[in-house]
Amino acid sequence: MKERLYLFDTTLRDGAQTNGVDFTLADKLAITALLDDLGVDYVEAGYPGANPIDTSFFSQRRKLLRGKLTAFGMTRRPGRSASNDPGLVSLLDAEADAICFVAKSWDYHVRVALETTEEENLASIRDSVRAAKANGREVLLDCEHFFDGYKANPACALACALAAYHEGARWIVLCDTNGGTLPHEIGRIVAEVCARIPGDHVGIHAHNDTEQAVANTFAAVRAGARQIQGTLNGLGERCGNANLTSIIPTLKLKPEFAEKFEIGVSAEKLRALTHVSRTLDEILNRAPDRHAPYVGESAFATKAGIHASAIVKEPATYEHVAPELVGNRRKLLVSDQSGRSNVLAELERIGLSVDKDDRRVVRLLDEVKEREAIGYAYEAADASFELLARRMLGTVPKFFDVSYFDVKVEQRGQNGNAEVLTTAVVKVRIGSEMLINAAEGNGPVNALDVALRKDLGKYQKYIDGLRLTDYRVRILNGGTEAITRVLIESADEGGEHWTTIGVSSNIIDASFQALMDSIVYKLVKSGAPA
Repeated sequence: MKERLYLFDTTLRDGAQTNGVDFTLADKLAITALLDDLGVDYVEAGYPGANPIDTSFFSQRRKLLRGKLTAFGMTRRPGRSASNDPGLVSLLDAEADAICFVAKSWDYHVRVALETTEEENLASIRDSVRAAKANGREVLLDCEHFFDGYKANPACALACALAAYHEGARWIVLCDTNGGTLPHEIGRIVAEVCARIPGDHVGIHAHNDTEQAVANTFAAVRAGARQIQGTLNGLGERCGNANLTSIIPTLKLKPEFAEKFEIGVSAEKLRALTHVSRTLDEILNRAPDRHAPYVGESAFATKAGIHASAIVKEPATYEHVAPELVGNRRKLLVSDQSGRSNVLAELERIGLSVDKDDRRVVRLLDEVKEREAIGYAYEAADASFELLARRMLGTVPKFFDVSYFDVKVEQRGQNGNAEVLTTAVVKVRIGSEMLINAAEGNGPVNALDVALRKDLGKYQKYIDGLRLTDYRVRILNGGTEAITRVLIESADEGGEHWTTIGVSSNIIDASFQALMDSIVYKLVKSGAPA
């Protein structure tokens, strides 16, 4: 039989320490549900008593369908009893299935940070575990700085782990808190710990400061650890934590692990992994990492024509797993380095049936290369490429014309009382009807976007769910008269995302091109009539 590996997600606690990340209560509820549906065994949702949001979250019972809701906190403070420590009492009062205590396991931190003795630190661990178990909770102990502590004083670090284990803690989690331990060190130390504590009670918590958190996690599993801690998309303080969106598919799809272990994530749920990853980014209003393994937009993207030709014949030539298994998709990028195979594959993906010897394919490829020579980048703008292809094949209806637009930026007042107002006016012709839209915005591009989508007559119902999710500008050749490239990422009510592009010496004009492509793409996708 396969051995069970347990997944412990700390996105909502350790991930909340990411610079720029602040979860609302609604965010925490949504992400908890997302993780539970995925099949994570433990969802560490926060630190009750540390802030109002976490306290509110744990103030009412939230029973998970698959996993165990876990509260995080410190062991009792030195010099206090378990019943007289407010932090510990808050943990015991929290409506959670499990409690994860964090304790110092490096004698240096015991002396400097806690300002206490090793004996008192061990007593604190024992008392805290005992109190939580008496309260009916499953107990985990995160041994903070374990690997640095073990290298400095193995007896002290191991004594902390054993103190919790002998009191009945379900999991002893070894933390590479500073993130500086290397895989061969992780493997050796975890193996030595598992000689004293059974591996099915040992976990690993790795930070990514040397870009090896995932490698360190697998080193620990190979050495005997059977619980894996990490975060979605590798969130976490400094350089982040072990990335569960990389770890989970590796466990499921790579024979070394898949043939030996099973996890709570089913094959069906694995196909939702890309959606889960991008949903988290949506909640945080962050652009997804395009180059993230497995789930990134470029994870299965191929640019070189010779590679694309091989992938069309046999995908396994340049793909280590099938992208569909993790809910992603193959992308054969169309660029100035592309060949006919890239273009044909992309036309097939978007539903345009063209004979491989059709002369329009060569003309389309030449057009792409000419445009990319002046600054366009269709590999990053899938929707704009589709519109270009459809226009060359004569399949894009003429929905509307913009005959005029004007953007005005005005400063009123001076010094501390100054106010900057931005307005835009757009004239749109739909058949014989002329529509004039005006709007204010937070800057010229936003004002133009609002005005353009304010009233599109008979097409308005098709774009009501359209929203812009990212706006990126790149100056291509320096100076105030430089050529500007604008990429706009859009989404609709169904959660589909696409990217459009504009290039001009004028940033407003480039932005307008990308905005127009986004709207027209939405109309084409929605099947709007001409």
